[in-house]
Amino acid sequence: MLCRAGNAMKTVPSTLTFLAALLLTLCAGSVMAVEPVRIGVCYPMSGPSAVYGLIGNKGLKLAQRERPTVLGRRVEIFLADNRSDRTESARAVARLIRTNRVDAIIGGLTSSNTMAGAPVAEKACVPMITPWATNPEVTRGRKWIFRACFTDPFQGYVGARFAREHLEAEKAAVLIDNSQDYCVGIANFFIKNFREMGGSIVTRLSYNTGDLDFTAQLKAIRARHPDVIYCPGYFKELALIARQAREAGIEAPILAGDAAQADDLIKIGGKAVEGLSFTTHFDEQGVTTEAGRRFVRAFHAAYPDITPDSVAALSYDTYNILLDAIERAGSMDREKIRRELENTKDFHGVTGVMTMKNHDMIKPAVILTVRNGMFRWLTTVNP
Repeated sequence: MLCRAGNAMKTVPSTLTFLAALLLTLCAGSVMAVEPVRIGVCYPMSGPSAVYGLIGNKGLKLAQRERPTVLGRRVEIFLADNRSDRTESARAVARLIRTNRVDAIIGGLTSSNTMAGAPVAEKACVPMITPWATNPEVTRGRKWIFRACFTDPFQGYVGARFAREHLEAEKAAVLIDNSQDYCVGIANFFIKNFREMGGSIVTRLSYNTGDLDFTAQLKAIRARHPDVIYCPGYFKELALIARQAREAGIEAPILAGDAAQADDLIKIGGKAVEGLSFTTHFDEQGVTTEAGRRFVRAFHAAYPDITPDSVAALSYDTYNILLDAIERAGSMDREKIRRELENTKDFHGVTGVMTMKNHDMIKPAVILTVRNGMFRWLTTVNP
């Protein structure tokens, strides 16, 4: 009896140990079940491109506020500042992957910085989708890199067509920021298309990000008497070029790319940017989808003093494109998410109805102009 009693007494702690272990296992399983979906964001929150990162982050926050979960799990965003720098972009992507252990990455924004970070995500097999990087080299030959915007071949075509048909330009001068992959790429596509449409390029000149004096380039342009100046630069240099061109007596219209869409273009350029037109992705006056109309209302409610631009709209779209792919994948398996990003078709977003093809979005472009100190929608061009 004593032995039986002793065995029975020994059974009690053994049973308790088993129950405790079971409880810990169940608790661990519960913790795993609510493990958040970790999305990294690599945006320029400081440096020359910070204006884009700041408003893009507002679009992301709005999207997350409206859609805070996926697959029953909370979405957690990890924001890394790439400081508008190529080297820091690669480091930021590496930190998101190694330190924050993200499941996917949204970013970068500018083409140069995105191209610097993309190889890091590619090597780690982490899906990465950029809202705004239009250079075709961003995704070319890469399995894990995607974009939510159109590419520069399409943007260059739209710009050339606008110059020939709307501006009735026969001769174009091209002024390029040679330090930016985006600017060089889109300029080349504009030149190709403009020539194919019967126009001629009378001069091709360059400058670098941060330059302040464009006297020499504008003197050469003035001597060539172009019908249009194509300058697909970022807003600061573009605004200064416009001011100095008008001061030099150059009256030819200026045509730019999507990097022009920043309120600071008008603040810096003033009256000199009146009539400046550019290709871009979104304008609240030209929305064509119900998602776009909802976004405009929600953005104004959340940020009453800010006008939503392309970067905000594309950031919002990118978040939802990624979450849709995760939903279709049915798990956080990266390979499945990658495949579903490839399978994105007829996505009704803020910036139009779009379909992924070869990791690039086939979608419309819009053309805006500066009129009375404001951006005004002119037209939408479908692919």
